[in-house]
Amino acid sequence: MINSGYFLLGFKSVRSADSPAIALGCSFLAIGALLKNIGFNFQQSFFSTFFTYALPGQLVMAESFLIGASLINIFIGVWLVNARLFPMAVSMFPLLKSHNQPKWKYYLSCHFLAVSSWLIMKKDYRTIDEDYRIDFWIGIGTATWSIAIFSTVLGFVVSDYLSKDMMIGLAIVNPVYFFCMLLGSMKNIVIATSVILGTILGPVFYLVSPEWCILYGGVTAGVIAFLVGEFND
Repeated sequence: MINSGYFLLGFKSVRSADSPAIALGCSFLAIGALLKNIGFNFQQSFFSTFFTYALPGQLVMAESFLIGASLINIFIGVWLVNARLFPMAVSMFPLLKSHNQPKWKYYLSCHFLAVSSWLIMKKDYRTIDEDYRIDFWIGIGTATWSIAIFSTVLGFVVSDYLSKDMMIGLAIVNPVYFFCMLLGSMKNIVIATSVILGTILGPVFYLVSPEWCILYGGVTAGVIAFLVGEFND
């Protein structure tokens, strides 16, 4: 069973001053309003976040649906966008591993993997007993997931009062927060190099390929940062 003490500790961690909860809520509020505006009903909007819980993936789904893309194209697009979570899983789940915990907890907790919950866990995991980190993580995930669902519903309800510019502004709050957290974590040359080069190369590659500039900039910056780290070991 899930240890209730550590679960509640993780659940309440979203109340901290540097928590991404507000940014997360703003972004999913925009998603709820957007889904209603493109023709999704309440149930579809609710279950979009309930089952997916991935802001970029939901944006891709909504935009693809809007332009009339086929179901298979929407599936592939969302799948490719959500591949960004793989590096987060690789960096975090070894920190949660315990031989005293059943595997079903790890399978269950995969649903909660997101930038917001990942940031909280990476910040606090050292303060948690190794055997109960997975319970703490499930608490964090449940809290952030609940915020996302509630905000989606709220956005759906108040969508008539939000302009297009307001929805765009709310949608980018979470990415901006994540970028600011990256700036705050630039404590070694690898992270600093990747963040600085990614910021510079994204706009540079935009001049060459607007459609692929983020991918080109991110991959190039990441590879260079990796090599810099290797040469400085």
